[in-house]
Amino acid sequence: MKLNELKYNEGATHNSKRVGRGIGSGKGKTCGSGQKGQKARSGVAINGFEGGQMPLYKRLPKRGFTNIFAKKYVEVSLARLQEALDNKLIDAKGTIDEAALVKGKVIRRKKDGVRLLATGELKSKVDLKIAGATAGAIAAVEKAGGKIELTAPKEIEAKEAKKTKRAKKAK
Repeated sequence: MKLNELKYNEGATHNSKRVGRGIGSGKGKTCGSGQKGQKARSGVAINGFEGGQMPLYKRLPKRGFTNIFAKKYVEVSLARLQEALDNKLIDAKGTIDEAALVKGKVIRRKKDGVRLLATGELKSKVDLKIAGATAGAIAAVEKAGGKIELTAPKEIEAKEAKKTKRAKKAK
């Protein structure tokens, strides 16, 4: 096979219609768009319109919702944390908080907080002060001799306190 012998598979390409080239071509005058109206003009797209009938996307039931109040945490794995410690991007001697992780370029920004995931292995002893962590991540840090101070549960405790207060009021 030579480069000059390369060609598309049979039927892979087709020539475009040459419209507006006289009555004998079969696509002259209105160019196959019919007479006047919205669909005869350029730039029209009536996707989902079914001629006045209730469209399919409105006939189907809605499911689920997006919680606009949900917290957006930055997730950091144990492996990424260990890699940063090995490369001396962050200092393991002091308490590692979200600001230290941003400064050490482990994360780009802290959003609503940092959450530690149990992916990978941690060998260094570290003290962390972060928003959240999985149970496996907490166990791994404690196994390595470090400790985790979680800051986010305070918000959860406050919500639970409100619920109990409301429940007492209702009685």
